Amino acid sequence: MKERYLQAICAILILAPALLHAQQPLTWQEVQDKFHAANRSLQAGQIGVDESRANETTAYLRPNPTLNVLNDQINPFNGGAPHSPFGALLSTASINYLHERERKRELRLESAQGATKIAVSGQADLDRNLIFNLRMAFVQTLQSKAIRDLAKENLAYYDHVLDLSNERYKAGGIAKIDLSRLQLQRVQYESDLQTAEVSLRTAKIQLLALLNDQTPVEQFDVTGPYDFSAQLLPLADVRQAALDTRPDLRAALQSVTKAQTDHKLAVANGSADPTFSFDVGRNPPIDQYIGVGVSIPLRIFDRNQGEKLRTQLDIDRNQKLMEATRTQVFSDVDSAYVMVNSNVILLQPYKDHYLQQATEVRDDIFFSYQHGAASLLDYLNAQADYRTVQVNYLNLIGSYLQATGQLNLAVGREVIP
Repeated sequence: MKERYLQAICAILILAPALLHAQQPLTWQEVQDKFHAANRSLQAGQIGVDESRANETTAYLRPNPTLNVLNDQINPFNGGAPHSPFGALLSTASINYLHERERKRELRLESAQGATKIAVSGQADLDRNLIFNLRMAFVQTLQSKAIRDLAKENLAYYDHVLDLSNERYKAGGIAKIDLSRLQLQRVQYESDLQTAEVSLRTAKIQLLALLNDQTPVEQFDVTGPYDFSAQLLPLADVRQAALDTRPDLRAALQSVTKAQTDHKLAVANGSADPTFSFDVGRNPPIDQYIGVGVSIPLRIFDRNQGEKLRTQLDIDRNQKLMEATRTQVFSDVDSAYVMVNSNVILLQPYKDHYLQQATEVRDDIFFSYQHGAASLLDYLNAQADYRTVQVNYLNLIGSYLQATGQLNLAVGREVIP
């Protein structure tokens, strides 16, 4: 039993590295979930939103009543007369309450709620920009993986060519110099593979940094479609989606609304608020009494006219900023849309015939070279052309995915997954 137990432990220790390396690659949705759970900038922004909501409570507070207690007419200087120093004591207690008119409390609450809406939109805009950076790192990782896989495929294919060429050399089909030139050319494919490995590792490190993840690079991987779609929504639909979604434009609209509320509050703050009072007292000659009163400030001078003017100007300022933001939204969408469409135009011929044509040319030239109908230089050129076409295609897909990320950023949501 003890020996079996030790064998099980040894098996676990042996298989542990393999299990770690077998960690499932993360999809784009899983990467986003990890990012939202770990990113400190988003967490700090959410705290700011919560602080803004707390200000709503403060804004809607009612004024507290004031209690005044007074004991007056104490006479300690009676010269020793038999009368008590408290014989003429006047005792009073009064409660005063300020009544706010013109919906001041409601307008303060509305202004605070407007600030919260702007904070929420600002948090959404922060998320929009950070997700764009995350998307770029994710695409870079997929692109590096695709180029690494292509480099492996090219190296494996070239090794197969070298094996066949070595057999031909042994059979006297090619000269020693041709075999040596083929062997020297292999260093290019080894270099491509090593460069791709470094690029992939660098891309993973950048993505891990954005995720605030300490996972070793060797155990971290992502997966997702590395391709393009020729289907694009009409530009008018994309523009409308941006107008409906962009959080910075929504924040600009909310700023105009809040400025209008602040102007109403400034006008309301210029109104006079009465203070009501109720008092009770005891005066020896007339014994006990009660009284009521009201005090109203006389608005001979309007001491709030500067704030009224400032808030009126602030409405105009925010309206102009909103119009500028709207113009910027159209500019962002149009620029990103053109880039996506341009990449689709470039990619489509590659998918339709360039990739297949490059493969056919390479294979045909190699077949001809094997049978003595083509020179070594012809084959090397055909192999180089195949490699160039494949790498250009993968890089174009990377450019397309980056352009779609830019378009999603411009719209404010994913219109192209």
